[in-house]
Amino acid sequence: MAPGAGLRYQGAVSLPPNFTLLQVVPELETGGAEQTTLDVGRAVVAAGGQALVASAGGRMEAALAAAGGELVRLPMQSKNPLVMLQTARALRRVIRERRVSLVHVRSRAPAFPALWAARAEGVPTVATYHGIYLAKSGLKRWYNAVMTRVDRVIANSDYTRAHVLAEHGIAPEKVVSIPRGVDLERFDPVHLAAERVEALKGAWGLPPAGEGPLVFMLAGRLTPIKGHETVIAATARLKGEGRDLRVIFAGDDQGRTAFRQSLEARAREAGLEGVVRLVGHCDDMPAAFLAADIALLPTLVPESFGRAAVEPQVMGRPVIASDHGGTTETVLPGQTGWRAAPGDIDAWTRAMAAASDVGREGLAALGRTARERATRLYSNDAMCAATLSVYEQVLDARKGGT
Repeated sequence: MAPGAGLRYQGAVSLPPNFTLLQVVPELETGGAEQTTLDVGRAVVAAGGQALVASAGGRMEAALAAAGGELVRLPMQSKNPLVMLQTARALRRVIRERRVSLVHVRSRAPAFPALWAARAEGVPTVATYHGIYLAKSGLKRWYNAVMTRVDRVIANSDYTRAHVLAEHGIAPEKVVSIPRGVDLERFDPVHLAAERVEALKGAWGLPPAGEGPLVFMLAGRLTPIKGHETVIAATARLKGEGRDLRVIFAGDDQGRTAFRQSLEARAREAGLEGVVRLVGHCDDMPAAFLAADIALLPTLVPESFGRAAVEPQVMGRPVIASDHGGTTETVLPGQTGWRAAPGDIDAWTRAMAAASDVGREGLAALGRTARERATRLYSNDAMCAATLSVYEQVLDARKGGT
């Protein structure tokens, strides 16, 4: 389905009576796969079905319940073969007792017990490729290919779809591209209270909106592949040129305390204390994007989609992103932001300088274009409609014996 088809799942897709979806994800902590699980579950409930999620659980459990979904707590994150066998047996019971209509897997390790159980119970299956799985051996390629041993594969971008086809050699008609969606009600700058933005600015030591230096924000967990070190190096060069700016790293270290400490040390050594600020996990990302002027996505490894490049655009903020992966589809240079070579400090310095030179009025104009395009192409409604349409097609194919 083409991105931005604009369908709404309410009334757009006819799910069968008593439809029950079982989605499978390792944990419910944070991330694109987890949020999409909640979004699709909410869509199924809105369409009159039931939404079950097999997972070890996590901080998003309350959000799942609020979406009308139900947690089936199982150790889906485990890669222990014995645990996986026990989990498969438990899933078979769930499928039988809850009359599950379709199983949707969203990660490799839990896919093994989930697909074993689904096959044993004769239930159709769908898998979503939320990331790019690289393989350096035949064994790893076999492991990754579990995500293709289903009735239909959903790729979260055209980039991901091309990777799946090239890596696994499966029939093109088996793989559909459905871009990740954004909740346009939650990410709505028009209806977001200014107090929320000012509260974050105060907590982060930033001046009120429209005052002081421009603020760049990298939203993402603290891990080497996200490119924090590239941004620190580029910021140091910009400061050396006499530019005044602030850089916010908003993300959890997820136990990587050594890496967080190394980032803090690099910033100190570069004379960037007070310029680069690590603020930890943020629950209010809509307000966080409005607290910044420009969003950054300097990933060293290609993002399969890059939600952190789309959400700020929906909030009217231009983006500087690495020029690879899914962001080549979501960030348009000169129109909605800039792209720079991954890990290239010179390129990132130039891009951040270019954004600074545009000024707040120019950034606002880019942000308006970014919001118009992102809301048109990457809405939750379009994603959910397309996903539920895939469910309908898979169920119809099973009925027809095709």
